Amino acid sequence: MTAASTLAASTALLTDQYELTMLASALRDGSADRQCAFEVFTRRLPDGRRYGVVGGLDRVLEAIENFRFGEAELEQLASAGVVGDSTLEWLADYRFRGDVDGYPEGEVYFPGSPLLSVRGTFAEAVVLETVVLSILNHDSAIAAAAARMASAANGRRLIEMGSRRTHEESAVASARVAYLAGFTATSNLEAGRRYGIPTAGTAAHAFTLLHDTERAAFESQVAMLGAGTTLLVDTYDITNGIALAIDVAGIGLGAIRIDSGDVGVLARQAREQLDSLGAFETKIVVSGDLDEHAIAALRAEPVDGYGVGTALVTGSGAPTSEMVYKLVEVDGRPVAKRSTHKTSRGGRKIAVRRHKPTGTAVEEAVYPAAAGPELGAHDRFLQIPLLRSGKRVDDLPSLEDNRQRLKDALVSLPWEGLKLSHGEPAIPTVFPEQ
Repeated sequence: MTAASTLAASTALLTDQYELTMLASALRDGSADRQCAFEVFTRRLPDGRRYGVVGGLDRVLEAIENFRFGEAELEQLASAGVVGDSTLEWLADYRFRGDVDGYPEGEVYFPGSPLLSVRGTFAEAVVLETVVLSILNHDSAIAAAAARMASAANGRRLIEMGSRRTHEESAVASARVAYLAGFTATSNLEAGRRYGIPTAGTAAHAFTLLHDTERAAFESQVAMLGAGTTLLVDTYDITNGIALAIDVAGIGLGAIRIDSGDVGVLARQAREQLDSLGAFETKIVVSGDLDEHAIAALRAEPVDGYGVGTALVTGSGAPTSEMVYKLVEVDGRPVAKRSTHKTSRGGRKIAVRRHKPTGTAVEEAVYPAAAGPELGAHDRFLQIPLLRSGKRVDDLPSLEDNRQRLKDALVSLPWEGLKLSHGEPAIPTVFPEQ
């Protein structure tokens, strides 16, 4: 079964009941076929964040393309009395036939950025709200956390290892966007299978405890994986563990891993011990409840790589991106919500990012789609075509393309925008013609 069919098998009922209630009512009163535009955006960034990262877009397109109501889904809706026969008949023939534009995956965004534009009939677009938001809110939150960690690591190796701290499908999605954001590898083998992401991993404390001695465990692992492996040295006494690791593997040991204690102090001591034993090329990898702040604090220590789990897959304190999916246009007429603190801007929009000649971004300008603003010498449009008549356009950027896109986007932000401290968004969003 392919990744697409795996997702499609459970996608259709990722629909809130109120969406189907609106659908049934619109079918009944004749408004279901009105041409509409919905937009995804966020009113604010999570507390403490200065930029967001678009993650999960490829999964969103996959979900939309494969969004179907099969016999099992229709039977469930009928037996629960969610909708009547006429709506069930309409759902049985459902597929999205509209158009989607949006920010490419790996692009950074800010409050008010028009991240996704979904255009079609009200009926076909309204039922997509939950599935679109569930993927984008999760994956973008993880991508933003991962990008902050990658910035803090400053080029050092990062391994995603959070699968045991989240839902099994979230684990795969998290590994994917962690790689997008600059992580080197994941321990999740399903992510490696689906997305071609490099995988890495050796042994846990259980393997050492299984054997009668730490030496026996190390000898077994080296016999299987070779001297280039990474040995976990802190099951018992870390000093003895390092000595045993070099004695067993030799000075060509690939790396040691430290998973507990004050890893900064222990890394310094480990480096001194390794060097004293002649293992100058043996790397030091640390893990254990790391987040971007802990990684930044270790920047001056002799650490060569980080294993990150819980903080990554939970968004490092921001598990959602607070994105919303709002109707902004009906039959070409702008519509907008005016509720207190939840206002929206009517009409479909396009976004331009403006830069200094040096390449530093200075603002994000959002215009009505019909405005067609002229680009300056250092400006660029942000949205790209994604779906046309319900099908993906040709030559969409790959995961590797988008990985590079994010690297370039982060380099373009003012240096203040990369700080881990609280502050304003890295660049302002302006609405010149609204």
